[in-house]
Amino acid sequence: MPATYARGVPYELFARLRREAPVCRVPEPAVGPWREGPGYWAVFRHADVKHVLRTPADFSSHLGATQIRDPDTPADLEFVQAMMLNTDPPDHSRLRRIVAAAFTPRAVRALEAAIAERAASLFAAGGCDFVEVAADLPVWTLAHVMGVPSQDRRLLYDWASRVIGYQDDEYAGLSTADAARLTPMGRRAVAARPRPVPGANPRSRAALRDMFGYAHDLARSPQDPESVMSAMLRGGLTEAEFENMFFLFAVAGNETLRNGIPGGLLTLLEHPAQFARLRRDPSLLGPAVEEMLRFWPPVIHFRRTATRDLTLGGRRVRAGEKVVVYHASANRDPSVFPEPDRFDVARTPNDHVSFGSGPHVCLGAHLARVQLRAVLAELLSWDVTLAGDAVRLTSNFQNGLKHLPVRLRPRT
Repeated sequence: MPATYARGVPYELFARLRREAPVCRVPEPAVGPWREGPGYWAVFRHADVKHVLRTPADFSSHLGATQIRDPDTPADLEFVQAMMLNTDPPDHSRLRRIVAAAFTPRAVRALEAAIAERAASLFAAGGCDFVEVAADLPVWTLAHVMGVPSQDRRLLYDWASRVIGYQDDEYAGLSTADAARLTPMGRRAVAARPRPVPGANPRSRAALRDMFGYAHDLARSPQDPESVMSAMLRGGLTEAEFENMFFLFAVAGNETLRNGIPGGLLTLLEHPAQFARLRRDPSLLGPAVEEMLRFWPPVIHFRRTATRDLTLGGRRVRAGEKVVVYHASANRDPSVFPEPDRFDVARTPNDHVSFGSGPHVCLGAHLARVQLRAVLAELLSWDVTLAGDAVRLTSNFQNGLKHLPVRLRPRT
């Protein structure tokens, strides 16, 4: 239930289920306007989670897509199946190759200095909502990679809010872009935004026609030949593949870090001895980033669909049934992580699954790590204190914060 996660990830429940029912049936009751579903198999242990993610022949991303909730209509399912996230090899491999060049270590290294400079520019002495501050860097980076004009960056923020935060009343209708400052194609997108319909799937083509209209407008504008948009235009994508690729980068490339960066800071503030240790030894920045990702996974779960009758964790799973892997649970599995509830900035090895595993391992993982490290390195130069209560996002998918009031003071 989304409201459960507004209070926090239920790690104690996950620990009990790992011990007693590591693969178990979970019902899908109706929630508000969302209709009842058929239920699914939930997977909680690290080894089983990695097995599901690494075996697309048995556990398909394509058959039912990757969200627990089924698309509303066969047409909606067919549309989202064109997204790289919702494909299996070999289609997945083909789509990934089209845009992979923008995310190689070499390509990311070319951005590192600019990302560090942008991260440093975010901080100023005084009080702020760190969620809002942190949101700037992934949006800025994403706009740069995609070739989105700087004036239109805020549209990426709003689209991600609508899609990821649809279970949260504050985020579902969020609209922060100032139309007067947008490009003409940005203003057309704002004018085309559909009115919210309670219970409608926020990932449907109809619900996002403003974003897809913008994507086509952007494709018709002059492009940096090194941008993701140029790669998409050269890649021979169908219209549905093009729209879904834009969707994937505009949302997944944005929201994951928008939640992961504030979540990482809150974790450090809740573990002041580890924050102090990191200040004393900045060489721990690399393992600290991995531990932040393990301890505060931005994505709680992903869905697959069984392609055949099979056995998983001693349970009989039938062809066509939903199988949902819980990254947040796998990251606290004591068989892999000694003292899994202890936050340790020097933890190594750290085989977390926050970026997935197998063919769908996050394409932008290296770029995300660079951004996390840039923000964390900058935070070491500041004294940071909580100035109010952290407010969590109501979502059973994203492990997010809506508000994190803090006070910043330069360290002397």
